Amino acid sequence: MKKREDKIREYFNLWLTKESAQLKEIFTNEVFYSECYGPEYHGIDQILKWFNDWNKRGTVLQWRIKHFIHEGNCTVAEWYFECEFDGVRDEFNGVSIILFSSDEKIVSLKEFQSKSKHYQPYGEK
Repeated sequence: MKKREDKIREYFNLWLTKESAQLKEIFTNEVFYSECYGPEYHGIDQILKWFNDWNKRGTVLQWRIKHFIHEGNCTVAEWYFECEFDGVRDEFNGVSIILFSSDEKIVSLKEFQSKSKHYQPYGEK
């Protein structure tokens, strides 16, 4: 499990450093990636293109992992994300459902997001 957690941390850190060289070591060639905004990428070549294109217009300011849950070849990561894209700052909480291949590379990653600001509509108890 530690190896998978380290691989996920390494991937998140690539967004902070804007370095794409390690992406081929993290993902399988046939990887499927679904962003929380809706776009989907099929294969490592599409992920490399997206990564490089996004980083020309944006900067990830934080991508902090809160915790992991492991089940078989699946790891779930809960996280907080903050970025600036085309001059607009954004932040949200998220969850990634990540499937690993037998050689411990990511074969599928699906992101889901939640607003970062939460409130209690009926007040505190």
